Amino acid sequence: MERIKNAALLVLLALFGAALLLAPAEAADAARQGLSLCLQTVLPSLFPFFVLSSLLVSCGAADGLARALEPMMRPLFYLSGAGASALALGLAGGYPVGARVTAELYRTGALSRAEAERLLSFCNNAGPGFILGVCGGAVLRDPRAGAGLCLVHAASAVVTGVLLRRGAVMETAAAYARRRVRRAPLAAAFPAAVRDSFAAAWSVCGFVVLFAVVVRFVSRLLPGRVLLVGFLELTNAVLSLPADRGGFVLCAVFLGWGGLSVHAQTLSVLDGTGLSARWYFLGKALQAALSAPLALLLARWVY
Repeated sequence: MERIKNAALLVLLALFGAALLLAPAEAADAARQGLSLCLQTVLPSLFPFFVLSSLLVSCGAADGLARALEPMMRPLFYLSGAGASALALGLAGGYPVGARVTAELYRTGALSRAEAERLLSFCNNAGPGFILGVCGGAVLRDPRAGAGLCLVHAASAVVTGVLLRRGAVMETAAAYARRRVRRAPLAAAFPAAVRDSFAAAWSVCGFVVLFAVVVRFVSRLLPGRVLLVGFLELTNAVLSLPADRGGFVLCAVFLGWGGLSVHAQTLSVLDGTGLSARWYFLGKALQAALSAPLALLLARWVY
């Protein structure tokens, strides 16, 4: 199996290299567009959320939210209230904010390894700005469609978390209380948050630029293959959808999956934590599958 994986990877790399040699101008143009997207959208939107989430976790400011939402997190997801900040910021900030908050919570000791890996399965989500502005406004051209997609996306994430708690062991409140959570004073936490968040945001941008080139080649070689593009990258797939019921359902599925570009960004913010991405990939696949029937049900209200 390992040999097959390596052979497949070599073939893909060879094809990508050949495409770069045969169409360097096309690759450069796609990279410029990806970099423009990073400077105009990705960095301005992600960097503040990265800094905010780091400060909330490292200084203990999220403890109040954890205590308030503990009664919801424990019975629904078999997780401590600390995971609530990852879920909330993930839904508000977009990919990959939820994963970064989870990594921060694990580093400080607020979450165990098992909790953090399971939380990754449903806390990393698209943000309302992208769903309402791009999906609802620019693509489907209906505010109700954007609102409906937000509802489907949040509901599918919550249901995914509930379904994947099966077999999990819920720790007692006493066990949570015994945890030693590492906190940092604001004077030390602030410069570290800015420095680390800037580096993480640029790391995310690297994958955005790379996948902009990959998707450009795929679109040129296989025109009209929207499902393949959706498997690879979210934004380009969404922008190619029609403004009808089918586009609404496919948009919900693409949002739930996120795309390989988002997954690569997520792995980059998890780098150095030692957390496994097994639950993460399982959760995104399940969320995409759940999004289809939920969107079909809600499509009657939108269309």
